[in-house]
Amino acid sequence: MERAKSEGVSLTGAGGLLSRITKTVLEAALNAEMDEHLGYEKGDPAGRGTGNHRNGRSPKTVHTDIGSVQIDVPRDRNSEFEPNIVPKHARRIEGFDESVISLFSKGLTTGEIQQHLSEIYDVEVSRELISKITDKVVEEMKEWQGRPLERVYPVVLIDAIYVKVRDGQVSNRPVYVAIGVNLAGERDVLGMWMGTGGEGAKQWGAFLAELKNRGVADVMIVCCDGLKGLPESINATWPQADVQQCVVHLVRASLKFSSRRYWGQITGQLKAIYTAPTVDAAETRFKEFCTEWEDKYPAMVAVWANSWEQFIPFLRFPVAIRKLVYTTNAIESLNSRFRHAVRRRGHFPNEQAAMKVLYLVIRNPVKNRPNITGKISGWKDILNTLAMFYGERLTGN
Repeated sequence: MERAKSEGVSLTGAGGLLSRITKTVLEAALNAEMDEHLGYEKGDPAGRGTGNHRNGRSPKTVHTDIGSVQIDVPRDRNSEFEPNIVPKHARRIEGFDESVISLFSKGLTTGEIQQHLSEIYDVEVSRELISKITDKVVEEMKEWQGRPLERVYPVVLIDAIYVKVRDGQVSNRPVYVAIGVNLAGERDVLGMWMGTGGEGAKQWGAFLAELKNRGVADVMIVCCDGLKGLPESINATWPQADVQQCVVHLVRASLKFSSRRYWGQITGQLKAIYTAPTVDAAETRFKEFCTEWEDKYPAMVAVWANSWEQFIPFLRFPVAIRKLVYTTNAIESLNSRFRHAVRRRGHFPNEQAAMKVLYLVIRNPVKNRPNITGKISGWKDILNTLAMFYGERLTGN
């Protein structure tokens, strides 16, 4: 370290301090493995006449997290030595692939990863190799997509995001996402599927049926947007499920039909509706809302009138449960990370490439930021309240 300071040796890159340290550590480990393989240390007279001994070294360049490192790998006369720390034919030691996959999941393209590795770690890697590394997660993703699920989920949130995929020509493709909250209060992404055309209730029906086939026998509350026909698809899968339309989606839809100058007034009145203490109180405030706005913005009022039956279920619950089920914000947060990951790419060459990136977003949590997986605060109190409404359905008895 003192020499590095005095001579101005860089930390990373070719000839950098960490490269030298890594070289020393790797070569020491290889020599220790050779000692174990032969049964005696270098120079030990006990090795005479054993029939096998050290037979020089072979130079080899390996890629590590801190750059390319040239090492000397010991050989034995009988060519039987099989090192573990740097296996034969391996050019990357453990950690390199995960670094590439992590960069890929953060939205960097193969070209940007190639440039990053070259500039930061002084590692020259082809785009083909980067694609090959990231393809390692495809089998893992397939297993994840078909894994068994729990029998009962008190809450399931569903929504879709669009990504651009080239299939002959570039088109917007919906990616359907379902998030579940299990009986332990843990959130998890239950499934993710790519559809064709626009988001459709029929496609949702097929994907929800897949969740049921993977073990989800009952769901208490499903929170969704206002897609036509979606409540029917949900109840075709889980007949007893309460369908809760996302309040945030309703508010956004309302503002599309009104002038910006009235947004503050409208959102204030809508908040009074969806925070009402009871269904009766919400209906009273909605009538007042209709009286004021129906003549001016009939389409805006119709948004709420047509969705009323799917809007009111959460009003039965205390505030703690309302916060959990009145919006698909949990998926909106995930969708935000999805958008960040796909923004640089413009479009994907095929469906698998898109799904691979989105799966890695789910797989790799972000430090110091809310993530989709995790336990809900105050869950025991919420579960006890849910039990008052859904009783034995929660336990499956």
